[in-house]
Amino acid sequence: MGATLLLRSTRAVTLTDAGAAFLARLEPILAELENAEDAVRESDELHGVLRVGMGSSLAVREVIPRLPGFVDRHRSLKLDLLLVDQRQDLIPEGVDVALRLGVLGDSSATARRIRSWPRVLVASPGYLAKAGMPKHPTDLSAHDLIVGPMTSDMAWSFRRGGKKTSIRLDSRFRVDGNEGAIAAAVAGLGITMTTSGACRVETEKGSLVRVLPQWDLGSSDLHAVYVSGRGASRAAKVFTQYLIAALKDI
Repeated sequence: MGATLLLRSTRAVTLTDAGAAFLARLEPILAELENAEDAVRESDELHGVLRVGMGSSLAVREVIPRLPGFVDRHRSLKLDLLLVDQRQDLIPEGVDVALRLGVLGDSSATARRIRSWPRVLVASPGYLAKAGMPKHPTDLSAHDLIVGPMTSDMAWSFRRGGKKTSIRLDSRFRVDGNEGAIAAAVAGLGITMTTSGACRVETEKGSLVRVLPQWDLGSSDLHAVYVSGRGASRAAKVFTQYLIAALKDI
């Protein structure tokens, strides 16, 4: 090739910039080849390997419990799940589709919306019995707040009756994973923000209760993300469509 495409060390093999550019141009061709092979087979069955990246909380709570229907339908497809709470770099990690919850900050990617969940504040009954139930967002300044991955700018914004209220967060407890933030709230460490879907089990059991439910905190969208310019594989498209249907009514 006349260029270095890979950097190899004793621990890993990574793409150079030239390697990443070369792979980005190859992947649409490979995806089209895969689609052509599927068309010749004259079957809806999927083949090969589908590599899916997503956060561990989303995987455990929402996606994996709904995979049996997809796996049973496509017995010839191998699923490789990359469960990482940090956002994956799609090309170097060979991710076919990444499931991302929240604001999409990567302009080099294309995305398809799967669904959205309202953002909510929750706390344990024990914590609220001790600290009291807030009646207004400004009351939160007197509470212990758990800053989790739903918070990107160290502020929470609320809407009600056409008016917006924002509070700056002064927290001594920060968690970079959603599961950790929910566990901290269940343990009585304070109030945290998450999505209604992420804490559904805990609120149904009563180990967490809603805080300021009459206020709107907006919502978080779940997207299937593909590398920009890449012809998404048929398996990635079918998987995304399956999730849209499977997550529709929860």
